[in-house]
Amino acid sequence: MDKVASQWTVETPKTPGGEPPETQNRKIRDDKVANQQGNSELVYEVAKPLGPDPAKLPRASVGVKCLSSPASRPSPDRPGAPLSTYPSENAEEQFGFPYLAWAVLASTEGVRSATYIYLCLSRRSETKTANLTDSSTAIAETRQNTMSPPASEKQGSVENVEDVGQRALDNIDYDEEYSYEEQRKIIHRIDRRLVTMTGLAYCISLMDRTNLSMAAVAGMIKELGLHIGTRYSVIVLIFFVPYVIFQPAMTVITRKLGPTFFLGAIVISWGAILIGMGFTKDWKQMVVCRVLLGILEAGYFPGCVYLLSSWYVRYDVQKRFSVFYLIGCVASALAGILAFGLSKMAGIQGLGGWRWIFIMEGVITGVIGVLTLLLLVDFPDRAHKSWRFLSEKECAFIVRRINRDRSDADNEPFTLRRFLTPALDPKIWGFAMIFLCTTTVTYAIAYFLPIILQEGMGYSVGASQCLVAPPFVFAGIVMFASAWVGDKYRVRGVLVVINSIMCLIGLPILGFHSNNAVRYFGVFLATGGANANIPAIMAYQANNVRGQWTRALSSATLVGFGGIGGIISSLVFRSQDAPGYRPGMWTTIGSNILILIIVAAMSVWFRICNKQADRGQRIIEGSANFRYTI
Repeated sequence: MDKVASQWTVETPKTPGGEPPETQNRKIRDDKVANQQGNSELVYEVAKPLGPDPAKLPRASVGVKCLSSPASRPSPDRPGAPLSTYPSENAEEQFGFPYLAWAVLASTEGVRSATYIYLCLSRRSETKTANLTDSSTAIAETRQNTMSPPASEKQGSVENVEDVGQRALDNIDYDEEYSYEEQRKIIHRIDRRLVTMTGLAYCISLMDRTNLSMAAVAGMIKELGLHIGTRYSVIVLIFFVPYVIFQPAMTVITRKLGPTFFLGAIVISWGAILIGMGFTKDWKQMVVCRVLLGILEAGYFPGCVYLLSSWYVRYDVQKRFSVFYLIGCVASALAGILAFGLSKMAGIQGLGGWRWIFIMEGVITGVIGVLTLLLLVDFPDRAHKSWRFLSEKECAFIVRRINRDRSDADNEPFTLRRFLTPALDPKIWGFAMIFLCTTTVTYAIAYFLPIILQEGMGYSVGASQCLVAPPFVFAGIVMFASAWVGDKYRVRGVLVVINSIMCLIGLPILGFHSNNAVRYFGVFLATGGANANIPAIMAYQANNVRGQWTRALSSATLVGFGGIGGIISSLVFRSQDAPGYRPGMWTTIGSNILILIIVAAMSVWFRICNKQADRGQRIIEGSANFRYTI
């Protein structure tokens, strides 16, 4: 045995002091074998160093917790709280779950001179032998790693530090109450209820805020005199002013009152506003309706982003965001066809076709609002109260799962300071700027594509409304493929870059080519890349923040800046620039270039922070486990 390994003793708390290490190790092995045979007795070992006081040693690298002394070990009931004594014989009851890996690695003069490793393994007789074998293998590997320093350390190097945080991520699906198959069933139930319901209401939200362009080509512009000056652009823009301003407050209200009642109520309310838009007499009344619609819709999208990110672990979330937004894309794809059908009601009760678009879609919105009141679920810590959803035991499993991933499932009391402090973090604004640049493109396509198809490419009213659908179908395919790759390979920023490049290829083709068929092909690329980036950026942000109120603020700023993107698109796509819309085209191209720059800068910074955390020089987001997703 080399010089370093000879400094160690291994002992179990049940072993009387004074026994040689060989005897103690043999007893550990005997207990492990008994455990494999179905014995539920608690088996654990503690490796303690000889030599200097570890509290006086420098911190080197992070295991599951980055700590500098035994006194700062995690509490059994609250992560991060101190535990001043070694684990007792009732450790299983203390910690409340059968497996806890806890490590502190300290280094001096390039050699691992002090290591505390606590492994608590408990298996009941009904636990599968395969799981026990895996756990026993983990003991052997840990003992070997503890007793024998890696080759790189023998050479005085700190490279190849073991990423215990990554191993913890790989074990997220381990739970003491539910098997893997049972966990999947619970999560799929959540998918069917939560993702479907939020997506359906968002589908209506997106349809309601973008049906303006459909009504415009169906006669609204002429009847309300919106062709005069910049009236149409003002009506588009005015929605986003309250939409941006009210989002932070609405997100806090969503958390305090609960999404079931609050989000359901605002969906019903904006349905009523939409019906009112169908009876407006002049453009000023339309402006008032759009302001009220902006206030009400300010609470829905950020509330959904916050709610969805609270239910899923980091590498499950992009597929859910994609399905959520994909349902919205279905709305965008079908909105034109639906508007075309509703416009054929022109003359009924003496109302124009564009008025029936608003009235009938308002009625549909009200029905969806009632369903939202009945079926939308609360946050995980309160979801057992939701009608015919999960039991309290199943909700507790979700909370445990989220805490294993990032330790932020528990509700934190609201204070203004706690809510606003994350605003000092530059990455919050980096994510918001990326989202702003993306929504500048998506809103431009949503509000002006039918007009570009009609005035710029010469299609009829019906054709321009129906030709909106195929690009959004393509966008849905790109979106879900991107999400599948992102969750499987645990990448985020890379996908944002790829989608932006696709959009950068499509926009010049749409804006500057002379052939209409080729320009329409550019619509596919621009629509696909821009819309696929919406859930990709939402997941990018959700993966790299931690804490309930940090998540609430970041969701509000993200979607709020997205609203600013809508303001920008309505200002740069002006009626007087038709049919080419050159200022708008150059703005959207520049937005995608800015996305590439910001993502590149953030990726470099995240990589630096992760490497520093691996060396024990930094704790990210208040957790030694946490690593940024690049």
